[in-house]
Amino acid sequence: MSNRAESVLVGLIGEGVMPSLTPPMHEREADVQGLRLLYRPIDLLELALPATAVGDLLTAAQRMGFNGLNITHPCKQLVLGHLDEISDDAARLGAVNTVLIQDGRFIGHNTDFSGFGSALADGLPGAKLDRVVQLGAGGAGSAVAYALLKAGVKTLDLVDMDTARSSERAAELSSLFPDATVTPRGLDELPELMPLADGLVHCTPVGMAAHPGLPLDIGLLETRHWVADIVYRPIETQLVREARAKGCAVLDGGRMAVGQAADAFKLFTGRDADRDRMRTHFLELIALEDAAASLTAGPLAKAAH
Repeated sequence: MSNRAESVLVGLIGEGVMPSLTPPMHEREADVQGLRLLYRPIDLLELALPATAVGDLLTAAQRMGFNGLNITHPCKQLVLGHLDEISDDAARLGAVNTVLIQDGRFIGHNTDFSGFGSALADGLPGAKLDRVVQLGAGGAGSAVAYALLKAGVKTLDLVDMDTARSSERAAELSSLFPDATVTPRGLDELPELMPLADGLVHCTPVGMAAHPGLPLDIGLLETRHWVADIVYRPIETQLVREARAKGCAVLDGGRMAVGQAADAFKLFTGRDADRDRMRTHFLELIALEDAAASLTAGPLAKAAH
């Protein structure tokens, strides 16, 4: 039977985090392991607080006995100034998404990059990594690019509509990984880049429920390419579906979501999460969301006709 010392209290700070699947993933994994864990979303929008309140929320969490917090948009950079210690990888990335509260100190980590790294290793074992094209160099894209280079990618082509952003990101990554070649690219260069690439990683909102569609001409994909998407709502994006139909090996966005959660679970509890079990639960949660959405949309769709 668990005692007080074996219980864990954690939370998630960010905007619009109430629907997050991270809390149920952590709580279910803890339950299976016989650990008492409570995971609370702390939504800045619900609390009518600015992102700059993250430091005050850390202090409040410490006083209330929290063991740690996940941090998401728009606080991953803002939280840096309130930490006592930062892991090497988080410092290099300039972003923290997991904070441990230990002995009155705040210790920052980043499991976004490690989550994608484990997703790539587990979901696409043996994938050729000589040259990779990445679409999107924003916040999540930064962590993914870092993970790709840590995994051994030799040439990374960063494609983004915002050329200033891709140029800045490429310069930062080149300084961190001097043995690799990181080049900012434009969307118009994809027809020349894809024949040279081993794989494609997609890190833009295209394909999400609110932004349906494809991020590139599917005709640019060849059977030999592997394709990874970080979008997981829906889990089966049009890119994943059509790439699979062409014979490409694919990695859905749920892999990264589970990977970052599993790594954070280990930091919070000191215990390894069963990633396969956590992914099964994650897919169950997504299926429940889809079913609920269908029930809600059904009558509306009929009424519209």
